[in-house]
This record gives sequence, structure tokens and C-alpha cells, in this order.
Amino acid sequence: MITQGTFGCLPDLDDDQIAAQLSYAVDHGWAISIELTDDPHPLNRFWEMWGLPLFDLTGPQAALHEIRACRQAFPDQYVRVNAFDSRKGRESIVLSFLVQRPAVEPGFRLERQAGPGRRMRYTLHPYAADRPHGERYR
Repeated sequence: MITQGTFGCLPDLDDDQIAAQLSYAVDHGWAISIELTDDPHPLNRFWEMWGLPLFDLTGPQAALHEIRACRQAFPDQYVRVNAFDSRKGRESIVLSFLVQRPAVEPGFRLERQAGPGRRMRYTLHPYAADRPHGERYR
């Protein structure tokens, strides 16, 4: 099970809990963006954006609508929500959490490579990446 984001070690959030987090972000004036991927490797920084970031929201409903549309369009991918604080001096992601994961998560394998001087290097390889892009969770 992938444990990424703010609530990575907790059970998946339901829609009411997601709405509560979105309300918290909106109350702080943060922009909301929705991203998706079929390669959740921790070093994969380039998730695809779902639409444009949502600025100047007055409530969580617009973001929830977009999350539901993304889930429906991509039922077998990871979907996450990011909240961006654009205030001068901050300008960074301040909240990020998964709102969907595939029904089956194949996991990762640990690859060990021997280097010079008995130095060992370890890398993670997602089993899902063995399949072509777009077919990894079918």
C-alpha cells in the first residue's frame, strides 16, 4: 500500500473527510490542484494535472466535483489533491493527500546492486511499471 502525502498512514479518506480538508485549505486561501498517475514511485515528481489549479474557491464543492470527475475518468490510477499557499515567503505545497488508489496495488521490489568497495546501492522498482503506461492497474 502506497503511503504518500499528509494522511499516508491513515485509512483512505471518505468524501466527507476530503471535503473537510478542502474546506480547511479554502479557509486559508490556498489554491487546490488535482493530479493523477499510474506510477506512484516516491521519486516520481511529475504527476499529470487534472485541469487547471482551482484559485479563489469559496467552498469545497467545486474541488469535490473535479475530484469525482477525475476518479470517474481514471478509476485505475492514483489521484491526489495538493493545496498551494501562494503568499509571499511561502509559495509552496502545504497539504497533499491521496483521494484514490487502484483496487489492486502490486507494490515494489527492492533491487540491490553491488558497487566498488563492497558498496551496496538499493533502489525501489514498482511492479506496476513492468506494464505499459495506461495499463499498469488493469
